[in-house]
Amino acid sequence: MHAKNSASTETDRYDVAILGSGMAGGMLGAVLARNGVKTLILDAGTHPRFAVGESTIPYTSGMARLIAKRYDVPELKALSNYKGTIEEVSPNCGQKQNFGFVYHREGQPQNPQEINQLVVPVDLRTETHLFRQDVDAHLFHVALTYGADARLATRVTEIDVDPEQGAVLRTEHGEEFRASYVVDGSGFRSPLAEKFDLRETPTRARTHSRCLFTHMIGVKPFDDSPTARQHDQPSPWHHGTLHHVFDGGWLWVIPFDNHAAARNPLCSVGLTLDPRKYPKGDTPPEQEFRDFLTRFPEIAWQFEGAKEVRPWVSTGRLQYSAKTVVGDRYCLTSHAAGFIDALYSRGLANTLELVNALGWRLIAASRDGDWSKERFAHVEALHQGLFDFHDDLVYSSFVGFGHYELWNAVNRTWMLGTMSGNMMVEDAYYRFSETGDPEVFLDAERSGNPGSPLPISESFVRMGKLTRELCEAVEAGTVEPGAAAARIHEYIQKEVDFIAHADKFGLPENRCFNMTRERMDAAEEWSRTQAPPEIGTRMINAARGMALAKEAEAGTGSSRDY
Repeated sequence: MHAKNSASTETDRYDVAILGSGMAGGMLGAVLARNGVKTLILDAGTHPRFAVGESTIPYTSGMARLIAKRYDVPELKALSNYKGTIEEVSPNCGQKQNFGFVYHREGQPQNPQEINQLVVPVDLRTETHLFRQDVDAHLFHVALTYGADARLATRVTEIDVDPEQGAVLRTEHGEEFRASYVVDGSGFRSPLAEKFDLRETPTRARTHSRCLFTHMIGVKPFDDSPTARQHDQPSPWHHGTLHHVFDGGWLWVIPFDNHAAARNPLCSVGLTLDPRKYPKGDTPPEQEFRDFLTRFPEIAWQFEGAKEVRPWVSTGRLQYSAKTVVGDRYCLTSHAAGFIDALYSRGLANTLELVNALGWRLIAASRDGDWSKERFAHVEALHQGLFDFHDDLVYSSFVGFGHYELWNAVNRTWMLGTMSGNMMVEDAYYRFSETGDPEVFLDAERSGNPGSPLPISESFVRMGKLTRELCEAVEAGTVEPGAAAARIHEYIQKEVDFIAHADKFGLPENRCFNMTRERMDAAEEWSRTQAPPEIGTRMINAARGMALAKEAEAGTGSSRDY
């Protein structure tokens, strides 16, 4: 597929060339083109195409709304909530009202007390299971609508970069394109990573996992199983993203057919395994999946009669990283730079975070001609921070998978992070909507601890470090899992100062958390009377902004663009 002016000549020059037309490339392309940046998108593939990374989190949705507002691309706002997504982007998406985790032990009945769930408050938002082939194509077409040029089915095989002049990109068919700057959002086989030997070998990631995944039909709602009938979680498993967790891995179930208006019968299924416990052999992935189900019959119930609708994908180790991601006249973003694991759906959130940080810098550079590496230094720090934070969290979770009491503790540190990160982005959005002052975002960049969901809180940063160090000690055999879990719970109860209800979060028996209206009211009171000043004000702003967004979505409140 070619966009307008696609019959490029050697004399064509672009401000920015983007490698990859997935979510990162399409969204960044739309942001740049909308703001007058001459943009070219190059991709070896075409649309529509299969992709995983389908589950949003409140941070992802909040960032979509923020980027839409900050860069004046209203089409992106639809991705900030489930209703907008199915009405304006694709009816093939599913709803997500919770993050669910069911713990299993091989050869033992599932203990109904060993479940965890975080419910997304319906009063504020419903998240989405994104049918990526539709969403990615939509974003790509938005970029074209705003004037980006594009070449699909066009593989870049050579890139020459001149720090003073920019880049020359050559394709396998001998075509040549010139750009002042190159953003590589292509993936693991990044042309820039290969060109400049940017891969960190071995990767510094502590996490070890591999994956096999597909789309299936006929996957039954787990709520109907004999196992789930004993569970007391506040929201049906089928209304959200379900994670079956066990020693050595986890299995995701992401339905697209879980709402009344559903048109898509598919379900995304992926099995993620620690290769040190589950080595990859020569067994075909579909057979490996079936063999796995025989070891966990209570998980297998959900897949009785189900069948895949596309070939299974089986990976090697998922983790890779980059020594640097910013160079002279280029940067790597998204999966070109690095990857940890799909656990906690951080990939999309990190992608949008980097699009937001890159967007204004590229727009400014296209206007003043300053493409210096120094201008993009924060992007380097941000990516590396996001990578390390996610690695610490997923590594700790895999250690926790071996011991429910430890997993129960680690899981709530993730809960605290995902809620706190959402508060930060909603606060920034509210303040920007009120003032129109981009200093709101620069203030966040200067807060320290780049990549942390809550960079303004040393208490939060210490919690993540403590959790990872305790899990390292458990893995080394120097600390018992129960003792590590107790210390994490104690820290949350006694030392966490950045969120309301911390004393309740720290209780091991509180396995599920549902932010009811009463709890939201209590959290608002805490924000006004007990929270540290830098936290309380942000929480109040975030609550106001999300309430206004919900009113606007329902068509019952202010007509302002919240």
